[in-house]
Order: sequence, then structure tokens, then C-alpha cells
Amino acid sequence: MSKIKVLVVDDSALVRQTLCEILNSDPEIEVVGTAADPFLAAERLRTVVPDVITLDIEMPRMDGLTFLQKLMSQHPIPVVMCSSLAEGGSESALKAMEYGAVDIITKPRMGTKQFIEESRIMICDAVKGAAASRPGHARPVRSTLKEISPKYSADVIMDKPNSKAMIQTTEKVVVVGASTGGTEALRVFLEMLPENAPGMVVVQHMPENFTAAFARRLDSLCRVTVKEAQDNDTIVRGRVLIAPGNQHTLLKRSGARYYVEVKSGPLVSRHRPSVDVLFRSAARYAGKNVVGVIMTGMGDDGARSMKEMFDGGAITIAQDEATCVVFGMPAEAIKHGGVHKVMPLQLIAPEVLRLCL
Repeated sequence: MSKIKVLVVDDSALVRQTLCEILNSDPEIEVVGTAADPFLAAERLRTVVPDVITLDIEMPRMDGLTFLQKLMSQHPIPVVMCSSLAEGGSESALKAMEYGAVDIITKPRMGTKQFIEESRIMICDAVKGAAASRPGHARPVRSTLKEISPKYSADVIMDKPNSKAMIQTTEKVVVVGASTGGTEALRVFLEMLPENAPGMVVVQHMPENFTAAFARRLDSLCRVTVKEAQDNDTIVRGRVLIAPGNQHTLLKRSGARYYVEVKSGPLVSRHRPSVDVLFRSAARYAGKNVVGVIMTGMGDDGARSMKEMFDGGAITIAQDEATCVVFGMPAEAIKHGGVHKVMPLQLIAPEVLRLCL
């Protein structure tokens, strides 16, 4: 299988070098060029056609957003935005998703051995997800990093659900998982909801600090209230809680009250936050009161725990292949036998509302 060819565009020589080392460490990825700004990148593109471009936002001569717009209008190539953790960078990176970028990664930085290894996993996985997206060259993706780093299941965060949680009540809660392409899919989904929509918890694979900006953006567009989840937030009608980046978010129940627990822990299914963690907690604490939705994304996060929700009496929905940027996560959930309905994106919100009547 041919390697995924990557062009790295960043004005920092250190970041270019570090990204090259990280990406070239994966046997499925090859950096075929680097550029310090968009003008040099355009010159590179005359001789090299990469499968994926990693693109900095703030650069001299032309910023990343302007270059992205020109690229998408003239020669679409899957782009992964590489941003700092600064607040301004978060807002710009989200704007880049509107312009056609498929994912966001944070600029690599020094830390503990575990931190560096986790960063490597997430950066390489983001590039692989982009390579399998539209536009781009779809290809089967296998991750040799699984052989290097253990791929933990939701077992490391909480035990499997038991039958005691399967009591049905009148109030429904909705849990949603998404990854590559999910920022725009979630916007479409949430914009269709009325003010009194059922309470929801969402895991969107996204780096730390970006989820707060993402929640604010959605809150400004939607009739429901959207906020980044905080520990012990109550799940109520008309409110959508977005799992914070770099933290797992679990659904919990105390009497008739549903709330979230936000906690640290290892990567689960190669992610933090993990859809599998949210879905397992929903299966355990809400049982038949749950409607679960899995959307566009690379990999299999959420597939196993969606089957646990399915087995516990929840109704489960997967986004269909035609409307997914990457059909990986929904396809894996279907393969595991945990999906009741497969639907195009624009029909999911009406169906969720119907099921929660």
C-alpha cells in the first residue's frame, strides 16, 4: 500500500522539523515537502501533489485561512490545520473548518514521554483521517501505532453496564459522537433543533481549548444553548454539552437527574475525549432512556459502546456513507451490530426529536 504523502506548511523551522519527525515515524506516512509560507507551498504544489497538507494559521506574506480558501477553490486537497493553543488560534481554526479543512491539531510541543507519544498518535491519526476524507484519495487505513501503543477500551474508565440501569423513564437524553468532518455535521444537526430539544451530550474529537470556542460558535448559531461541559453540569432540555478537549466526559444519573462527570484518564480508542467512554456511561446509567447518534469520523471510537447501548434498549442511529466526510466510525458501529437506523445527516435531527417525544 502506498504511503500517505504530506506537505508541511509552517513558518517555524522547529515546528516543521518536529512535524516531519512525527509523521515520518509512522510507516504509512511520508513527508514529501515542507514550506515556510503559502507562496513557497504553492511552488511546491507545482511539482508535488500531496494527499494531505498540514497548514499553520499565522504565517508571513499570506495567512493560512486565505491560502486555504484559494486552495479549496482551485485545487482541493485535504487540509489539517496546525494551530497553537491560543484563544485567537482556536477561533481561526474553527473558521478554517467552515472553509473546508477536515481536522485540527495543536502544534507539537515538549512534555512528558506519555504526552509526546499521545501527541504523535493524534497527529498521525488526524493525517490518516484527512487522507481518507473527501476531497482526497480514499484508501484503507491500518494503524501500525496500535502495535506500539496499547489501544485502551472504555474498561480503563468504567465497568461495562449492568441490567440495573435499564429502567425506562419519561425523560430521554441524547448522546452524540463524531470525529473527522464532525464540526460541520454537528452544526447542521444542532441548527435543526428547537429550543426545547432533549438534553444532549456530545463528544467531538478536538484538541484542548478548541472545544470552548467550538461550543461558543454553535451557541451563536443554534436555538438550543450550547456550552463546553463542566463537571457536574446537569443535562436539561434545550441544552447541549460539548465534552472538553483532553478530558473524558461521562453521563451519570442521581435519581431523576442526569449530569456529566468530566475526568482525566488514558486515551480510549486512541482519543480523549472518547466516544466509547460517553456511550458506555450512557448504556450504564440511562439504558432505555438514551438515543445514541454516531457521525462522520475516522476509526472505530464508539462502535463497541454503541452496541452496549443497543443491547440495553437504547435507540441508535448512524450517519450514512453518502453524507459522511469519513465513513469509518459509523461503518464500524454498523459492523458491530449496534445500529438500529442508518440515515443521511439532514434526517437525523427530525428522527431524534420523534424518538424523544
